[in-house]
Amino acid sequence: MAKDLPVEDPLVRMQRDLKRALKKKPEDIKWGMVIDIAKCIGCHACTIACVAENKLPPGVVYRVVLEEETGHYPSIGRRFVPRPCLHCQNPPCTKACPVTATWKTEQGAVIVDYNKCIGCRYCLVACPYAARTADFGEWYTAETAELPGKLYGQKAAANGYEAHPSAEYGQKWPDRNHSSPVGNARKCHFCLHRLKVGMLPACTTSCIGRATIFGDRTDPHSLVYEMIGSPRVYVLKEELGTRPSVYYLK
Repeated sequence: MAKDLPVEDPLVRMQRDLKRALKKKPEDIKWGMVIDIAKCIGCHACTIACVAENKLPPGVVYRVVLEEETGHYPSIGRRFVPRPCLHCQNPPCTKACPVTATWKTEQGAVIVDYNKCIGCRYCLVACPYAARTADFGEWYTAETAELPGKLYGQKAAANGYEAHPSAEYGQKWPDRNHSSPVGNARKCHFCLHRLKVGMLPACTTSCIGRATIFGDRTDPHSLVYEMIGSPRVYVLKEELGTRPSVYYLK
């Protein structure tokens, strides 16, 4: 049975690919992701890892896992489709933003400048993949009781998690009372703050089925480049001409 096991974990190869990519000039890197639908079991580990990594509030999810029923009764099956931002090479959201708060980096990631975003949510409407959400300043601990004599109440719970600054975009954002990213549009950003320090995105490392492959899609020696060349590959809504940087394997 041991002979049937892979020589190395795909995460090991992706980590090696990442280190090689970071030695290149920034403008020569083009990040890409491949999601193997056949390997996704719908565990939502990637969703949870993303929420924890970016300290996402209620209603804000970057990495949803869509569920689709397949087949016909009585032969019914279920397919899971993780759907982050697809980081389009021709993104309609950037064209819709009236203040250029959403833009595409030279590495191909589409991001949001919270200091520019005015909360108009035009980008949410423009995205054909519903990959953006708005932050309305909600708290998970909003209904938590705060009573005298209690060891763990609303304030302690909030300070332990929600009030802790997120490292999103490599910055420590202030509290969630009256400032960004509250009121802004929010979305997946390929965990750029992790990439800068040589770490793979949280969704990639947390995937127990190794269904998510990430790396420099222009590197012919990388695993993500190899997967993009698979005959099983496709992109969502190809007819729109958005040219996503997130690919899927049937």
